[in-house]
Amino acid sequence: MSDSLRVLAEQRADAKIKFFKNFKAYVIVNAFLAVINLIFTPDFWWVLFPVFFWGIGVFVDFIKAFVFMDKFDTEAYREQKIQEEMDKLRN
Repeated sequence: MSDSLRVLAEQRADAKIKFFKNFKAYVIVNAFLAVINLIFTPDFWWVLFPVFFWGIGVFVDFIKAFVFMDKFDTEAYREQKIQEEMDKLRN
């Protein structure tokens, strides 16, 4: 039990670390791109494209790290789904 708890805690910590690294890069790179956009082409805000599409990825990482965590990745969830499928097959 202790080992599986540790593995679960490591997975959660890794997901949160991944999110924070990705978010940090997102903010720094997009700020840099915004400055370049403002200096060279202020009439067309092309920077919104990487902000939006990369933002989708950052949002997905956030959801995985803080909302769902590993709800769908645990042994208990797997067993629950197996039981549900067995019940369907019995009927």
